[in-house]
Amino acid sequence: MSVLVYTESEQGKFKKNAYEVASYAAAVAKMMDTTVTAIAFNSSENESLGDYGVSKVINVKDDALTTFNAGSYASSIAEAVKSTDAKVVILSSSTDTKYLAPLLSAKLSAGYAPNVVQAPDSTSPFTVKRTAFSNKGFAHTQIDTDIKIVGVSNNAFGAHENKTAISVEEIGATSDTATNDTKSVEIDKVVGKATIADADIVVSAGRGMKGPENWGMIEELADVLGAATACSKPVSDLGWRPHGEHVGQTGKPVASNLYIAIGISGAIQHLAGVSASKTKVVINNDPEAPFFKAADYGIVGDAFEVVPQLIEKLKDFKAQNG
Repeated sequence: MSVLVYTESEQGKFKKNAYEVASYAAAVAKMMDTTVTAIAFNSSENESLGDYGVSKVINVKDDALTTFNAGSYASSIAEAVKSTDAKVVILSSSTDTKYLAPLLSAKLSAGYAPNVVQAPDSTSPFTVKRTAFSNKGFAHTQIDTDIKIVGVSNNAFGAHENKTAISVEEIGATSDTATNDTKSVEIDKVVGKATIADADIVVSAGRGMKGPENWGMIEELADVLGAATACSKPVSDLGWRPHGEHVGQTGKPVASNLYIAIGISGAIQHLAGVSASKTKVVINNDPEAPFFKAADYGIVGDAFEVVPQLIEKLKDFKAQNG
């Protein structure tokens, strides 16, 4: 019996959340006195998982799985669960895994608890703490099925080094891959920039920027910080920014270490989607903006005056500190 963890990768490289879920799986395995097996797809850096408590990697090699496919991935993971006799399966809470988890749950007749924020309170009965009500509260959920699936909230548990001897087994995909009728036709994504899902810092802006022509300073601030850029829903609806940058409850969720909101009033749907971020900084000229109530730090001022000064200060700091 082992704990199985699905580690996400892209172009052969593990995403940041792969090391976080591996660390979480190692903590669960320690509580259950067992080991961690990881399953990856077309990964080229499997040994790195040994730094985070993984004892074995099953690397599924198949060109048809270069692009994420929830049905095919679920079939391969289900086979790995059976071959390793895993009783606990650990996933991230990314957009992809939220498509995959219900399919996997159905295949395994397994209970699934998403948005888990810490190691289990108990493994007998198996009880986890997870966010509820759009991150406004917590629920302690007991999973009673024979196989249990846990979705770990991004940036909640953290990646913790735990060097372990590791072995790698490469296998082919299951027969379901060839018969799966869901195919990726085209992928259109931004290249050369930090992505919202993987970024430690996100710089986001709203209608307070007054128009798309003023986004240069938002991109410059993001560049100085090595951050991803994002926007509020009205901004993407107006066509000022791509819909892929829309964050909030109805867009992409954000769980970064630092979230900077510029010219965003803080509608409840936006706050619900970014509340998992560890530190929130708000810049707004309206002292009554709802976002200030959720902020860790706030600056009341004109973004067109504050942001350029912030950029210059950050550039000076980087120059002085290398």
